[in-house]
Amino acid sequence: MKKDSSAHDGLYFVIQKGKAQCSQGNLFPQFHVTSHQKHYWNNEKGEADYLAVTEDDVLFNPPGPSFGQCKLKPASGGYLPCMFAPVGKWKNTYEKVKVMNKSCLTEISELKCTTGGVITVKEHGQTAEITRQHIINTDPKAQYHINPLLNYKEFQEEQEDDLNICY
Repeated sequence: MKKDSSAHDGLYFVIQKGKAQCSQGNLFPQFHVTSHQKHYWNNEKGEADYLAVTEDDVLFNPPGPSFGQCKLKPASGGYLPCMFAPVGKWKNTYEKVKVMNKSCLTEISELKCTTGGVITVKEHGQTAEITRQHIINTDPKAQYHINPLLNYKEFQEEQEDDLNICY
């Protein structure tokens, strides 16, 4: 591993619309950001779904028995509801990136529950998309090796023509 490398390199930051999972539960609630209302990942409009989740964000939506039934609490005919009680802050956060002086979560962050479960990131919440600029900037020769049936240069030209159309 390089000196400046981290286990978080290449991973996604977690946003509020992401989902968490408990090793002992059966439901997957969304994160609920309470530590700030300032930083949004990949969203210029400032939509709440894109708020950065930090080490201090230990609440979930829906509140209450967020993780459903707890396997560590057997009852006749099933299990008792989750009574989630976090043990401090999230661990294994990305120390190099902070929001309001709080470390951000990535896909490998963890939070312990006093009952015995471990909360992890099920879905980070971000989605990747290809834009026209990606298509235009791609090397047609490299694309030929991936898919020789597609004339990628012609495809790029079509995309550029679409950009020049005035509506």
